[in-house]
Amino acid sequence: MDGVPGTAGMGRRRFLGYVLAASTLTVAAELGEAVLAPDEAAAVVPSVPGPAEIYDLNDMLTDAALPTANLITIRIDSDGTASFALPRAEVGQGITTSSAMLIAEELDLPLDRIRVMLADARPELLFNQLTGGSNTTISTFTPIRVAAAVARGRLLRAAALELGEALDTLTAKAGVITSSSSGRSLTYGELAGKAASVTIGQVPAELKGAAQFEVIGTARGRIDAREAVTGRKTFAMDLQIPDALPTMVCRPPTINGTVRAVENLAEVRAMPGVTDVVAVSTGVAVRGRTFGQCIDAVRALKVSWGPGTADAQSDDTIRDELRKAELPLPALDLLTRSVDARFTFHFASNSALETNCAVADVRDDSAEIWGSLKSPVVAQEQIALKLGLPVSAVKVHVTEGGGSFGRKLFHDAAAEAAEVSKAMGKPVKLMWHRTDDFRQGRTHPMATSRVRATYALGQVLTYDQRHTSVATDFGHGVGEIITAQAARLPVGDLTFSETIFALSQQTPYDFGVVTQLLGETDKGFNTGSMRNIYSPNVRCAQELVVDELARRMGKDPYRFRREFLKDARARAVLDKVAEAGNWGRSMPAGTAQGIALHPEYHACVAVLAEIDCRPETTGRTVRDACTGPRVTKVVCAVDVGLAVNPRGLEAQMMGGIMDGIAITLSAGLHLADGHFLEGSWDNYFYTRQWNTPPELDIVVMPPTTGEPGGAGELAVAGAAAAVACAYGRATGTMPTSFPINHAGPLGFEPLPTTPPIPASPTDGLDRAF
Repeated sequence: MDGVPGTAGMGRRRFLGYVLAASTLTVAAELGEAVLAPDEAAAVVPSVPGPAEIYDLNDMLTDAALPTANLITIRIDSDGTASFALPRAEVGQGITTSSAMLIAEELDLPLDRIRVMLADARPELLFNQLTGGSNTTISTFTPIRVAAAVARGRLLRAAALELGEALDTLTAKAGVITSSSSGRSLTYGELAGKAASVTIGQVPAELKGAAQFEVIGTARGRIDAREAVTGRKTFAMDLQIPDALPTMVCRPPTINGTVRAVENLAEVRAMPGVTDVVAVSTGVAVRGRTFGQCIDAVRALKVSWGPGTADAQSDDTIRDELRKAELPLPALDLLTRSVDARFTFHFASNSALETNCAVADVRDDSAEIWGSLKSPVVAQEQIALKLGLPVSAVKVHVTEGGGSFGRKLFHDAAAEAAEVSKAMGKPVKLMWHRTDDFRQGRTHPMATSRVRATYALGQVLTYDQRHTSVATDFGHGVGEIITAQAARLPVGDLTFSETIFALSQQTPYDFGVVTQLLGETDKGFNTGSMRNIYSPNVRCAQELVVDELARRMGKDPYRFRREFLKDARARAVLDKVAEAGNWGRSMPAGTAQGIALHPEYHACVAVLAEIDCRPETTGRTVRDACTGPRVTKVVCAVDVGLAVNPRGLEAQMMGGIMDGIAITLSAGLHLADGHFLEGSWDNYFYTRQWNTPPELDIVVMPPTTGEPGGAGELAVAGAAAAVACAYGRATGTMPTSFPINHAGPLGFEPLPTTPPIPASPTDGLDRAF
C-alpha cells in the first residue's frame, strides 16, 4: 500500500492524541503501548533465532520510552512557528533535523518554520530521555508525528469555526489554511490562540500514508548547518554564565590515582589570574581568568599521588587475564572440520572532537548544570545525591555536543564540575584537556574473541563465539532500563553486560547451532559504550571466520555469504555492494577487496572495501608516524526500512565507515604501567585524510518497511569487518590483532605523565583545544 514495498496495511493510521491546556496551541502524543506496540512478528526464520532476532536492544529502549510518550509536546506560536523540545541529545548525528522533518510532514509547515530545542532534564520522562543505541528516530517516529497531526487537526477545526466554512473545504499548506469555496485563508499564527484549549482533552489524529509523504524520505540539508559552519552553534564552553570562570584539573599519572598532598598550594594560588585551587576526588582543580592561566597553574602544581586502580597493568597483562577468563568452547566432533581463531581488540578512545566539559553553579540549596548529556535524568539524580540536594533543586540543561560516539552517555564532566563548584563556592566552566580525555577518560574496553566454526559436506554445522572483555560500565541509565524491563526480556537471568550483549549480537547466517556468549573481567578501568558497543569487535571476528570458511570450502566469499544468509533484506544490500563495487575484479598483488555484512536494530548494511597493502605505495608518513595499508575504495549499501532523511543517513554511514577504518587499521590505545601512552590527536591515529578512501559510494536502499530502523551505529561494524577481510585477502594472512598497527613501533614519543599537559606553550594550546 502507498507505493512502499513491504508496507501492506501501512496507509493512513488513526491514533489518539492530546490537546493540552495552554495559551497557544500545545499538543502531545497519546500515552502507552497501544500507540507504539510493534506489529506481529514475521514468519519464523529457518534456523533457531537468537535473542536479538526476537527482541533486540533497540526494542528494549523503545518499550522503555512508551509510558511517557504523551509527554512529547509541540507548541504552535503566534508567529506561526512550531516549537519542539526534543528529549534527546544532539551530538552531530542530525536528529534535530530528522525530528523537524517529521513535524513538517504531519503539520504541513515549512522546515524553516520549525524550532527544535533540546529539553532540560525532566525526571518525569523516566527512560524517554536517553540517547543511545541508534534509538532516537525509532522511538520518537510515531509520537512526534501524532503530536504534529493533532496540532494540524486542531488548527483546521479552529479555521472552520473562524471562517464559518465546512471542515472538508479546508486545506492546510505551508502554514496557511485556505478555503476552497471562498478562497479565504488564515495562517497558523493567527489560529494558534484560537486553537488553544483551557482543558486537557483527548482528540483523534490521522497520520499520512507513505504515498502522501512530501518531506519524510527526501534528502534535506541540516537545519543547523549555517550555525555550524559559521561558528554560531552554542556548546557548553560557549555559554556565558555569570562568574563561571575557566577551570581545569591536574590529574594523576595513572588511571584513577588519588591526591595525597599538594606541596606548593600557596605558590600556585598566587599565580597570575588564579582564583582558586582545591583538591577534589579526581585531582587538583584550578580556576582562573583564562584557560591559559589554568594550564600554567596545572603545570606548576607539585602533587604527591596515591596509587590508581590499574597500576602496573599493561596490554600484555590484560590480554593474559582475558584469555584466562575465556568461557570454554564446545568439544570438537572428530567427524567434522573446524576453523578456530582467537582475536584481540585493544583499548580504544571514543575520541570525540569536543573534550569533556560542563558548566556548574552550585549554591547551598540549589545547583544548575549545563553540558552535553545523553542521559540527563541520571546525571540530575546522581549529581543531586552527591551534593546532598533534592533532585528538584538541581537543574540540568542539555547543550549541543561536538561528538560523542557513546562518550556523553556518562556525565563525568558535569559531576566533576558540580563537585568543584561546591568546593570553591563559585560557578565554574570546567574543561578537560585533550590528554585527560585520552588517559583518564572512558575507553572502549580491551577484549578477545574466540571463535570455532565446524563444517562438513558443504554446510556449516556450528558457530560458537566466546567474547571476553574488560567490563563495560552501564551505569549511565541503560542498566536501570534492563532492571525495569527484565520480566519481558528473552535472555533469562543475566548481568547487565550479558543482557546488552545478547540483545545486540546476532548471526545473519544459517550456521546450524549458534552460540555467542560474553565473559568479563574488571580491572579498574573507566570504560563505556563506544559506537555499537560489542558489535564492531564481534562482527569483525565473525566475518573473518566466514572468509576463512569460504576459502576452505573453495567458495567465493561473496557467494558463500549469499548462500547462507537468512534474510532477504540482507541479501539485497550484499548484492548491491557486490554489483556497485564490481566484486571479483582483477587487482594487483598486495591489493584486494573485502566484503562484510552487519544487521542490527531493524536495519542492515553491507560494505565492500578495497585496500592497498603494497609497501611501495603505503610507506607514507603523517607527522613521523601512521604508515601502513590504505583503504582506496568503499561501497556501502544500507537498508534502514524507511530513511527519514536519506542525506543525513548518508552522512551517518560516512562517519561510521571512517570509524571502522580507524579501529581496524590504526586507532588504539597502548596501556603501559597503569596509563595509556596516547595523549593527543598526533598519536591517536584516527583515519587520516590520506587514508580516507578517494572512492566512497553510499547507496540508500528504497524503503522496505513503513518505519525507520536504527542508523547511528550501523556502518561501524560493517566497515571494520570489510576492511579486515580486505587486509587478510591482500596479505594472505588473516589478521587477529586490532588495530593492525598496534604491535608495531609506537611512531611517537609519549607525553610525560607528570604533568600530563604538554610543556610547549604553542603545542599545548594546539593539543588542548
